[in-house]
Amino acid sequence: MISISHEANYIHVVIFGQFTLQDYKEFEENVLYDIGFHGPARLLFDLTEMTGYTLDMALEEIDFTRKHVNDFAKVAVVTDDQWVVWSVWINRAIADANIMVFESVSDAVAWFDESVVVTDVIE
Repeated sequence: MISISHEANYIHVVIFGQFTLQDYKEFEENVLYDIGFHGPARLLFDLTEMTGYTLDMALEEIDFTRKHVNDFAKVAVVTDDQWVVWSVWINRAIADANIMVFESVSDAVAWFDESVVVTDVIE
C-alpha cells in the first residue's frame, strides 16, 4: 500500500507492506503531475514499513527513472534495509538526482533545507 502527500517543498511517499506495480503507477501519476507544475521534484521515500517489492515494480522503476533522469532534484530515502540502500546506489548511476539514504524522516526533511545540519546519514 502507498500513501502520497504533497508537502510544501517535497512529495512524501510512504510504503506499507509490499510495494507493487499498482502502487508505483500511482506514484508516477502524482510525480508527473507535480513536475508539470513545479519542475524537478524533491521526493521523500519512507520505506521503514515496506516488507518487499514485486519484480514488475522494480522493472517499472528502472524504466521510469531512465525516462525522467532530469526530473528529480533531490531524493531522500528513509530505510535501515541494506538491500534498499544497495538499490539506491544503482539508481544513482541512472538518475541525475542528488540521492541520499537516512535513518529518520526528520533528518530527510532537514536535508531538503541546505541550511540545516543533518546527522545519521547512511552512505
